[in-house]
Amino acid sequence: MSPSPKGGMTPWAIKGELILNCNCTVFCPCVVSLGKHPPTEGVCQAWSGVRIDEGHYGDSDLSGLNVGLLLEIPGMMARGGWKAAAFIDDRADQAAYLGLIEIFSGRAKGTTGLFKILVSEFMGAERQPITYENEGKTRRLTVGKKIAGEVVPVKGKREGEDIVATNTEYWMGPDITVAQANRGRVRAYGRVWDFEGRSAEICQIDWSGPEVPR
Repeated sequence: MSPSPKGGMTPWAIKGELILNCNCTVFCPCVVSLGKHPPTEGVCQAWSGVRIDEGHYGDSDLSGLNVGLLLEIPGMMARGGWKAAAFIDDRADQAAYLGLIEIFSGRAKGTTGLFKILVSEFMGAERQPITYENEGKTRRLTVGKKIAGEVVPVKGKREGEDIVATNTEYWMGPDITVAQANRGRVRAYGRVWDFEGRSAEICQIDWSGPEVPR
C-alpha cells in the first residue's frame, strides 16, 4: 500500500452505491436535519450495504467488493455514542480486507472519518459472503446469515420518477432516494431486528480520503 506523502495516511477512494434500512417509521429525519433531529423511534437501529464499483486503498484494488454495516445510535445522530460493526466481502484479499476496515472504522479519515468521532464502540469486523443485487429499481443485500434486505424506491407523482431529496449536505451524498424496505432482517452481534416496511435510503456514493472532499 502506498501512503500519501503528507501525514503518512493512505489515500483511498470508493465509487458505487449504498442502501440503508432503519427502524424509522417514515423517511429518516437525519438526512435533512443532518442529525439534529432524533430518529422517529427515539433510537436508530440500521443495516446498510455498500456496492463498490470502483475503489482502492493505496495500491489495493477494492473494485467489485461489497460491504455490510450494522449501526446502532442512541438518539440524535450528531451527538455520537454510536455502536457499529462491519462485514467485509469474503472475496477480499488481506490487504483489501484491512483497508476496508480502516475506511469503515473511520481511521482512514476522509468521507467516513466521522465514524471515528461518532462511533464510541466499534464492535468488530468479520468476513462474510456478501451479495448486492440490482433488479430494476429493487436492491437486495445478503450478508451470510447476518443480514437479508431488500429496498425499493418510493414512487413520485410523475410517472417513472422516484422521490429524491436533492442538494443535501448529508455525509453520504447530496442526492438521497427515498425508499422503503420490503425486507430488513438482522441477526448479528446479539441484535435480532426486522424492519420490513420501514424507512430506507439509496445513495450513489463518491467517497475518498484522507482529506474530506469538497
